[in-house]
Amino acid sequence: MAELLIGSFQSVHAPDYLSSAVDHAIACGENCFMFYNGAPQTTIRVDWQQMHREQFFAKMKEYQLDLANIIVHAPYVINPATNDPVLAKKTLTVLNKEIAYCEHFQVHKLVIHPGNAVNGISVETAIANCAKLINNLTNKNVIICLETMAGKGTEIGANFKQIKQIIDQVKNQALIGVCLDTCHIWDAGYDLSDLDRLFAEFDQTIGLKYLHVVHLNDSKNKCGSHKDRHENIGYGKIGFNKIISLAYYFKIAKIPKILETPIDDNLVKTYSAEIKNIKNKKFFDWKKCA
Repeated sequence: MAELLIGSFQSVHAPDYLSSAVDHAIACGENCFMFYNGAPQTTIRVDWQQMHREQFFAKMKEYQLDLANIIVHAPYVINPATNDPVLAKKTLTVLNKEIAYCEHFQVHKLVIHPGNAVNGISVETAIANCAKLINNLTNKNVIICLETMAGKGTEIGANFKQIKQIIDQVKNQALIGVCLDTCHIWDAGYDLSDLDRLFAEFDQTIGLKYLHVVHLNDSKNKCGSHKDRHENIGYGKIGFNKIISLAYYFKIAKIPKILETPIDDNLVKTYSAEIKNIKNKKFFDWKKCA
């Protein structure tokens, strides 16, 4: 059986940036992780040369972590599906910069939200806009991973069919993929009780070859709520057993699973407790001991 690839979102900030992200991942018991190149709510980025790239590489080697299992997430404040030419140009500029950062750090998976069908445009137009923007990226080796969404408001990508429609319009199929978020698909209406059925549908609609990342999150909401509110593993409506079954599901054994669950003021304490439960396949109520 392949080793479980399990990690979390790791904060990247001064003074140690990427170097501290590796330290925190190891402290949490992780063998993969995801990071933002800066705060996800903004497009402001520190120059990549200040982010301790060489120390990052050295620590990755020291801890025997594989760069193939490290993920970057694009900022939230962009809209690849927009019809506004000014916002589309800004989104293109931001994503090209994110790609350049990925290349500097030798990370080859960039997760993006497909965007929103705003200003009265149709879902079909929004899908076409998203694909067009991806086609216009300056990108040679970074896989753009479309995240499955909860369907909140005007979000596109809230079902497998819409994700596939975007992929079908992308010219370079080798540089497009999917990030499956468990909270999002649950909130979008996909029941996680029957994983054979779920992944058969994913494979038939999109193709499992496109799946590169899983965001492993519980949900505060019932299935089909379209609200997108993450919860710690085992404390939400999906439940511990369903999450564990998916984490260890044999068809996605080689896919990195990344926690984006709520954290308190101590990131390492929260994620290490959750990851310990996942590895033990047994729920321990760590919040009562906090």
